[in-house]
Parts: sequence; structure tokens; C-alpha cells
Amino acid sequence: AVSLYFALALGLGFGILAQITRFCFRRALIGEDRRQAAGIWALALAVSVLGTQAAVLQGWISFDGHRLLASELPLLAISLGGVMFGAGMILTRGCISRLTVLSGTGNLRALICIMLFAITAHATLKGVLAPLRTALGSMTVALGDYATLASLPGGAPLWSVLIALPALWIALRSQNSILALLGGALIGALVPLAWVTTGFVLFDEFDPIAIESLSFTAPMSEGLFYVIAASAVPAGFGPGLIAGVLIGALLTALLRGQFLWQSFENPRQTGRYALGAVLMGFGGVLAGGCTLGAGLAGISTLGVAAPLALAAIALGGVVTHRLLDVSTSAATSSAAAPQARPAPQPAE
Repeated sequence: AVSLYFALALGLGFGILAQITRFCFRRALIGEDRRQAAGIWALALAVSVLGTQAAVLQGWISFDGHRLLASELPLLAISLGGVMFGAGMILTRGCISRLTVLSGTGNLRALICIMLFAITAHATLKGVLAPLRTALGSMTVALGDYATLASLPGGAPLWSVLIALPALWIALRSQNSILALLGGALIGALVPLAWVTTGFVLFDEFDPIAIESLSFTAPMSEGLFYVIAASAVPAGFGPGLIAGVLIGALLTALLRGQFLWQSFENPRQTGRYALGAVLMGFGGVLAGGCTLGAGLAGISTLGVAAPLALAAIALGGVVTHRLLDVSTSAATSSAAAPQARPAPQPAE
């Protein structure tokens, strides 16, 4: 019960901050204001990594046995899943964390997408798509002790700094306001806060709970299962986190006058968003998480799998964005071309 309330508070904080800063990896990747968006995201990453590894150095938490540090790397699943998630992120105009925040602001497109995402993720974890996930995940590369960057020369301190310094440089050159950067830093601070709270503060060897942080793929699946079977299963970290994000985004949107009902414009747009949500749901499970679970929080563990997943997501996003640009340009050119006139008919 305590982990549920903590997750609710954690989600509330993220929902508020993400709505104010418009925190989104897609926006940082291909948005018109990607320089500013990338600065906020990069600062969050730097704070996340430094804060998490400081906690590890203090001995408060350990990632031994964590899935992101598994000695057998499911390279095919991570690569394919990341590309699929990135493609879906472009089709829905937002990653799953951004869509969850938008759902709280009255965006029905986002709400339907997170529902499809949750169904697909649950089907991939425990349903009809689980055999395919297992088959793809069985193709692994043995990393042994090198599944974490902390095993490389220089250890965790060096690699933490090597990740944080370029991220800080991007943030400082992003031309963001101090308040925007502060919002990004606070989002990053939520990651080690969650690791330490679930892995140290709430640790109980007689009633153990998993060490968790900001993530949306598994929590969406858990939230769906709780909604369906609430009388049989207790609410845990996942449902609490999702509920908190929705409430935080809703309250912020209402207070700032940003709440607005929005829906699909036509069937073609509906199909595009639905396809994107399904791709993200399946891809997120294969990749080991979303842009937060495998990205912001995942990279803070220094596991090798996390940066590979985020790189695959970025690749899928950029390629899909360019393909859509080409398709849109071709359609525009075709519509603008003069129509051929029929040949004149001989008079009868």
C-alpha cells in the first residue's frame, strides 16, 4: 500500500512537471523547437544518471540482477523493439509518457492511444503475443560482466560523468529559460528518488517489493490488469504511477487554462494513431521499456541495454519522420500538378 501511495505522488509530480515543460523525447528528436526540448531532456538525463549513481556509491541501492543488466543481451529484440517504438512514437506524435500527460488535458486521441498501448503491451507480456516476444528475446549475445558500463575501465564514476557532461553541454546551449531547465532537472531527480525509495526506504526483507522508477510500459500493462481484475489483485506501483500522471496533468491543465477536448479529424488519422500505439506497445516490451523506462531511468543504471534501446528508438523515429515527409511532399506535389485536359472531340 505504501508503494502505491508513493507511486501516486511520483506520478503526480511527473504529470505536473511534464505538462509545464512539455517534456517529450519525440519533440527533442524532430520537433520544430527540438533544441529547447533536447536541452530539457538532456538535463533530466544528467541529473538522473548522477543522482542514481550517487545513491549506488552510497550503498543505498544496487542493480545486481536487474533486467537491464542481464548478462545475456537480447540484441534482436531490443533493436527491433526500439525501432518499432520509435516509428509508433512518430505516428502518434508523442511517446507513451507524453500521450499519458496529454490524456489528462482532454486529448481523446492520446487517451485512445494509451488504451491500445496498454492492451498491446499486456498481450505481449502475458497474452497472445508472448510466444513471439519469447522467440525474439531468445536470440541473445553473451556480455558476461560487461553488461554494465561500470565494468569498463574507469568504473561507474567515469562513465556517469561521460554521460552527464555532454548532456549538460546540450542543456546549457539550448537557450531555455532557467525555469524550464529547473523543470527538466526536477524530472531527472524523480528517477533516483524512485530508485532510492523503492529500493532502500521501503525495503522490507519480509515483504519485498521490486526496485522501480519512472517507466510506462509495464505500469500500463499492470494498470490495465488492475482495471479488469481489481477485486482479485491489489493495486501496486504501476497503476499508482499512471493514475498520478493523469491527475497531475489534469490539475495543471485546468489551473493553467490548457484543458481542451480534442479528438480525431478523420478515419485516416485514427488509423495512423492506432497503428502507432500498437507499434509502441509491442516495441516497448521488446526493447525493455519506453523512452523513460529504457531511456531516462534505464540509462541511469549504466546497463548496456538501455542506451542501445534508446538509440534504436531514435533511429526508428528519425527514419519514420523522414519517410512521412517524403510521402507528404509527394502527395502535395501530386495534388498541385495541373490536371490533363481531355482531347477535343470531333463535331458530329
